[in-house]
Amino acid sequence: MLMKNMVVGAFAGLTLLLGASAWAAETPAAAPAYAAKGEQTCLKCHDSGHVVDILKTPHAMKGDSRTPFANHGCETCHGASPEHVASANKIKGDEKPVSPAILYSGPNASPVAARNEVCFGCHKDGVQKAWLGSQHDSNQVACADCHTIHATKDPVLVKETQPQACFTCHAQQRAESFEFSHHPVREGKVTCSDCHNPHGSRGPKLLKELTLNQTCYNCHADKRGPLLFEHEPVREDCSNCHTPHGSNEARLLKQRSPFLCDTCHMNVGGPPGSSSGMLGAGQNLTANNFRFNGSNAAHAGARGCLNCHVQVHGSNSPNGAALIR
Repeated sequence: MLMKNMVVGAFAGLTLLLGASAWAAETPAAAPAYAAKGEQTCLKCHDSGHVVDILKTPHAMKGDSRTPFANHGCETCHGASPEHVASANKIKGDEKPVSPAILYSGPNASPVAARNEVCFGCHKDGVQKAWLGSQHDSNQVACADCHTIHATKDPVLVKETQPQACFTCHAQQRAESFEFSHHPVREGKVTCSDCHNPHGSRGPKLLKELTLNQTCYNCHADKRGPLLFEHEPVREDCSNCHTPHGSNEARLLKQRSPFLCDTCHMNVGGPPGSSSGMLGAGQNLTANNFRFNGSNAAHAGARGCLNCHVQVHGSNSPNGAALIR
């Protein structure tokens, strides 16, 4: 009888314990203590021009339920910050209040992951969907490092001012943009995001397309083809001949003709049995297979190959095998 009562008591205690655990698991966590008056609470102190400009942006449209100001105002992005508000009401003299839950700038800024998580709560589709694992994500770049959220018009979204944000990190490309031949980035006609997707891409170097050539063809469609006679280096990769960010040679060329052409066509006269000027398999550039003829002499005098081979990207002419027409 005693044993039976002990078993029943243990079972009852276990049931009570499990029931309490289940009740605790179902109990919702306390809701964050957001400011009752939303952004009006924040604007009592944060009333400078560069802060209140956010009121002129889409983020402040209360008529759209997806925006921050249609929910908890500033705290939608900066997090519920009752300690910050309480300390701000008590500060005296030069004292500083406790930082808000999520701080986007300054030496005490929150971790990059915490800041980006807030942004991706809304901006997770479209061009941003490839962000995770991208080069910028791997290098701990925060959304706010490029975007100016409070600005009436985010400079990184304006074609004329976007490059300055990119050049902050990409100094090599900034230097190349000053060279004689360059894409009209500084002139405001082309911008970095015309070729690159800074939020992530399946292509190399954050290119918007899968390959460099496909990206170039978006503007240079006349080079796409198909062509009856193709120039193999052109079909392989535009960067075999061109450098995209700037060059001191015309047309963004890596070198001027004929030196650029000579990197492949070392023997213009061609080795015995060759009609292309290219060295055949197993052939080396020696005196035995190098012909000094009129064509070589003309090129040595700095006459450009393009004087005759004008269809260097390819030709559709029946007589265009040598890319002359």
